[in-house]
Order: sequence, then C-alpha cells, then structure tokens
Amino acid sequence: MLRNLSFLFTAMLLLGGCSWFSWLPWVDGDDKEKEDLLEPAELTKYDAEVEIKRLWKASIGDGLGKKWMRMDPVVVADRVYAADGYGRVQAQDRFTGKRVWQIDVGEVEGGFLSSMNFIDRRDPSFVSGGVGSGLGAVYVGTTFGTLVALAAADGSEIWRAPVGSEVLSSPTTGEGLVFVQTINGQLLALEGETGAMRWTFDNQVPVLTLRGTSSPVYADGIVYAGFANGKISALRANNGEPIWEQRVQVPEGRSELDRIVDVDGKPLLINRILYAASFQGKASAMRASDGTVLWEKEASTYLDLVEGYGHIYIVDDIDVITAIDQQTAEVIWVQDSLKRRQLSQPVAFSNYLVVGDDDGYLHVLAQSDGRLLGRKKLDGDGLRSRMKVEDSIVFVLGNSGSLQAIDISVK
Repeated sequence: MLRNLSFLFTAMLLLGGCSWFSWLPWVDGDDKEKEDLLEPAELTKYDAEVEIKRLWKASIGDGLGKKWMRMDPVVVADRVYAADGYGRVQAQDRFTGKRVWQIDVGEVEGGFLSSMNFIDRRDPSFVSGGVGSGLGAVYVGTTFGTLVALAAADGSEIWRAPVGSEVLSSPTTGEGLVFVQTINGQLLALEGETGAMRWTFDNQVPVLTLRGTSSPVYADGIVYAGFANGKISALRANNGEPIWEQRVQVPEGRSELDRIVDVDGKPLLINRILYAASFQGKASAMRASDGTVLWEKEASTYLDLVEGYGHIYIVDDIDVITAIDQQTAEVIWVQDSLKRRQLSQPVAFSNYLVVGDDDGYLHVLAQSDGRLLGRKKLDGDGLRSRMKVEDSIVFVLGNSGSLQAIDISVK
C-alpha cells in the first residue's frame, strides 16, 4: 500500500521486530507470541448456515497484476463491466456471464526489458483505477495519468484525457461531469461528452501516504472527497467551489510513519449524514450540509465503511470487523476471527456482510451479530477488489481475473 516499497519493507521490519529474522540460527526464536502476531488467523470451524453457489464464471484478461491494485467491477442494467491491470476492459451479461464486448485501452510497454525477458521481472500492468460508470460510458484510469471513457453499449472509445497523475480509484459522475481523484491529491471534474477539464481542486499531499485514494461521492449538486491529509472536503459540483472542510484525523507522532492519516475509503452518505474514516485515526459522522461532527470513534482503516441493519461496519487495518450503531457509534459486535487475512472491501445486503481475503476465500457473516455463516474459496490468487451486489447476486472479481456471479441462500 505504501508509495515507496522499500520504505514499506523497512517499516515492516521495524514493526515486526526480531521475529522477521527468527529463522536465523543466531537470533532468539523463543518469542513465539510476538512471531504469531504477524501471522494471518487460521480459518476456524463453524456451523455453515448458508449455501454459496457460483452461477457463472468468466475470465477478464490477465488479472490485476502485482501492484496491489483494486479494479472494481460495476453493474449497469443487464451488464457487468470489469477490467484487468493490462488494458483489457470487458462487458459481460450479468445473467449468463456471456461476453458482450471486449476492448484493449492500451498496450503493455515492451522493449528490451519487456515482460518476456526472464531477467526483467517487473509487472507491466498500467490500468489502476476503475471501473467507473455513468453518462452512458464506463471509465478506467491508468498509472500514466490518463482517464479513458468507453461507450457502455459497445466499448468504443469516446475520449481519453490527461489528468496529471496516477488514477487509483473509480471515477464517479454527476451533472454531466466525471469526477476523478489522482494520487497527487487532486480532485478533477471533466466534461462527460468530451473529457475537457471543467475544474480542479488541489489538496496538499503529506510526505508519506498510503498507496491509494478515496473515490469521490456525488449527491444533490455536491461532491464529497477524502484526502491523504486526513481531511474531507465538500465542493460544488458545477464549479469546484469549496463549501466546507473537516478533518477526520490530525496527523500525530514524531515519525512520518506515525503521521499517516489517509482517508482512502469512499465516504458513505446516508440520509444527509456523511461517514468517513482514516488510517491511524477515527471514524466520524458529520452533517453533509456543513461538516459538523456528530460523533467520532477511534478507528484505523483504509477501506470503505459499509451500512446495513442500522449499523456502520468497519474493517480495520488488522482486519478486525466491528459493527457500530449508526446513530451513537456504540459497538454492537466485533468479529476478529479473520484477523490479518488482508480482507477486501465489505458489502452488505439482506442479512449478510460479505468480505473476501488474500487467500481467495469469500466469507459470509450475519449482520445481526457477526457470526460466520459460510465461506467458499473462489480465486487462488486472492480477492482484493470491491464486490458488487445486484438483485442479491454478488459479483466478485478475483486477482487472477476471474469474474464470478455468486448466489447466497439459507441452507
């Protein structure tokens, strides 16, 4: 997740302590408790209460690559749109999984040190943000700082526009505009018909941030966006004029690592209340009209907050899932049996809360009390992208590029 992988490795060594080197004969390996703290929780036995059935499966290109990208599929009418990390965008019939169209938005860079050269093991993936939808189009962003709009009907290219920096989240639309955030702290509005720039909003990026950005939210003429400095901003959609700004968390600590407070999860808007959370910070509820904070709760997450059953669900940075009351922030239940399994964004529907993990398992929990209802392995390369639900069918894009339609029913 961190922008600088070498820094991430150093940070992991610092956080992990000697347990990272316990395999060496001259390092004391007796501190088993500390070593276990870094291990993913083992899957526990449970009484299955639901049946998880795959309705269909399709292949989307060559998968998501090795850059920790989250390429979210999107469901529009009778189609599911999905992309891989290497330029392939596809539309599938959501009832049968049959491919409707496919297109490549670019080519993987080649040359002497191409992906075919056994000496060069770099991952050449370049599609990093999407899929967004609206205004009759679907949108994908790239590591090269380009946003591409494709016709939803047949995949033909409508326009492509430079946005100045890498796109790591899904664009959204409103008022004939496409809103997109870039890794350099900018929120941009582009004309839906042409891709021409309408306005930009700049936000200062801290020295060290997580590798990711929030996706903007549009509602009633206002765009809400979270940023790497721990702030939420509300802007007028038509001209980018700031309406209010609120801090979810103030950076604290002596080191730059301690001061990371990114708001990477998509803000959640429910009945004129905006919910947001930051890494190493808080989850907050604020009035959408003026940003007034209604409640705060200690939390650390880079994933979306999810609502259901009158609860707000938080998957924290060590993959403990907590349900809190939407009005009071009182803790309703805590589920820690999936700790450190690198969970995906959760999705809530019916009585279910569904998450994926890095081993490729889909986990189904009860919204009422957090108990485990079922699980099924779907992708050996893991599940990282947000899942989408339409008519109680869950659409899951695995890291290998497998797109699956999943039905969950009571046994």
